Amino acid sequence: MLVSFIIIAYNAEKFLNKSLESLKKQDYPHKNIEVILVDGMSSDNTKSLMEEFAKQNEKDFNKILVLENKGRTLPKGWNVALKQATGEVVLRVDAHTFFDENFITNNVKEIENGENIVGGKCISVTQGDNWKEKLLLIAEESIFGCGIADFRRKEEKEYVSTLAFAMYRKKVFDDVGPYNENLARTEDNEMHYRMKQKGYKFLLSPNIKSYRYARSDLKGMIKQKYGNGKWIGITLYFCPKCFSIYHFVPFLFVLGIIFSIIMTCVGLPIFGYLLLAAYLLFNIANIILITIKNKFSITYLLLPFIFLVLHCSYGIGTIVGIVKGLFMKKGENK
Repeated sequence: MLVSFIIIAYNAEKFLNKSLESLKKQDYPHKNIEVILVDGMSSDNTKSLMEEFAKQNEKDFNKILVLENKGRTLPKGWNVALKQATGEVVLRVDAHTFFDENFITNNVKEIENGENIVGGKCISVTQGDNWKEKLLLIAEESIFGCGIADFRRKEEKEYVSTLAFAMYRKKVFDDVGPYNENLARTEDNEMHYRMKQKGYKFLLSPNIKSYRYARSDLKGMIKQKYGNGKWIGITLYFCPKCFSIYHFVPFLFVLGIIFSIIMTCVGLPIFGYLLLAAYLLFNIANIILITIKNKFSITYLLLPFIFLVLHCSYGIGTIVGIVKGLFMKKGENK
């Protein structure tokens, strides 16, 4: 079975080699892998690394293509790659990931068992070994932080609502159409919604494992959460059914803060007290769960601050996205 292995990258020179090294170590026959590398007009050495990989390994794989994504965004990059993909199945991964040697083999086994879309656990890891990165990783993996997705937690083979770095039969994309290029960050949410509407299921198999580098600093994580929230707000105008209520909890939290401040200004601080008490209780419960899993560290006392900053960043981003999405939709309708 020919596998179209796709990486879309932009300014990823720091991580790309690790991902490509993982590809070289795959135990799946390399002659049955066509590699499609798409660069989003990077300003670093990302494209050079792709071209060097192609030059050094062109005889080892079915073929290696290095393409340009002049539109720069992920959905435009996926569409560039899909137009060139000739494999029976398509496997997309992120430039910030690496994976086990049997990653492709285990995906293909599930496809051969009759599945159309398969994937596995995505495990977040730190780039370094310092306490700050470890603390941010714990915050990101926590349910209270962001880690509610099934592909982060499930240990049993089962159908789930979405997957990261999945393998798809090429016919699935032929059936549902290309990625929506209006969505620069939530393209998977919208695409997976369309796939589910067509009746396709997403099988998670825990023996399929990939590893993704988490953000290594709080500033970068704040920027990421703000962007995620903003694109959720924008996507509401294009695919309102793409998300669950969970995606809007930070938005509701920020609205709750604004409402509490207004009520306090008019002499009704009780709403603020209730919100603060509920938030503190959630934080305490979450720290207890983290301590049970990882053993207590004094650094965990910083988690309430980290969660507050991340939740507010995400919620404010959603508000901005809702406003921006309204203008985008009006412009599209003109």
